[in-house]
Amino acid sequence: MGKASRDKRDIYYRKAKEEGWRARSAFKLLQIDEEFNIFEGVKRVVDLCAAPGSWSQPMAPIEGVIQVQGDITNARTAEVVIRHFDGCKADLVVCDGAPDVTGLHDMDEFVQSQLILAGLTVVTHVLKEGGKFIAKIFRGKDTSLLYCQLKLFFPVVTFAKPKSSRNSSIEAFAVCENYFPPEGFNPKDLHRLLEKVGSPWGGEDQDCSSGWLEGPNKVYIPFLACGDLNGYDSDRSYPLPKVADGTYQSLDPVQPPIAPPYKRALEMKKASSQGIREPEKHSLDS
Repeated sequence: MGKASRDKRDIYYRKAKEEGWRARSAFKLLQIDEEFNIFEGVKRVVDLCAAPGSWSQPMAPIEGVIQVQGDITNARTAEVVIRHFDGCKADLVVCDGAPDVTGLHDMDEFVQSQLILAGLTVVTHVLKEGGKFIAKIFRGKDTSLLYCQLKLFFPVVTFAKPKSSRNSSIEAFAVCENYFPPEGFNPKDLHRLLEKVGSPWGGEDQDCSSGWLEGPNKVYIPFLACGDLNGYDSDRSYPLPKVADGTYQSLDPVQPPIAPPYKRALEMKKASSQGIREPEKHSLDS
């Protein structure tokens, strides 16, 4: 797909370049903020899985931002984050990470939910009481279970769908407010506590966990659409803006990839077009 073609087919991709954002996903966060005011009073933020392309490439530096490359399932990563905050905890944790989707919705939803729970491991170490956690989810048949697991730590949990998120996508976002872990909670017991949720042996004092998630105990999840309903439709194609000379010039991304996985393929294609042959490589045993 050419640059102009994508500019036409994806209005938020085009607007991101025009407004100076690195990625179209910035609009998702902005539209969530319009509805939930998540940035009010926020001074310290942790952005999990922030590198574009997930684990496939590093991220170019951003002024005023400290980058930590680590495993979000490891408590030591959380300790490094707190150390950079001079012992203070974060006001907000956001996580827009996602695995490479397979097209098998049940599998994708399960893997995504496990990624969120890995993010929750970091949250229990770095988020202050009263803080907020925003995470990407994939909606599916087990969404109620994830909702109840998050409710153990956040009294208010809402699933939101920003206008900039395509209607054809199962993507949504869990907006978790007012972090308040159970009394006497130890982060080391996180997974043991989560396993009780939605089971018949779950404690009766835990919201959502006193019975099954079906039948009379079925959980109904608050779901909210974010963004101006009269705004741009992410599934629609828009005409390119008219220019004086009649030739539309597509803008380059604000920050192109610095180590894309396809870099080697581009170099080989360029060399081939210029008639340059790569030197043959021989094994030491040949």
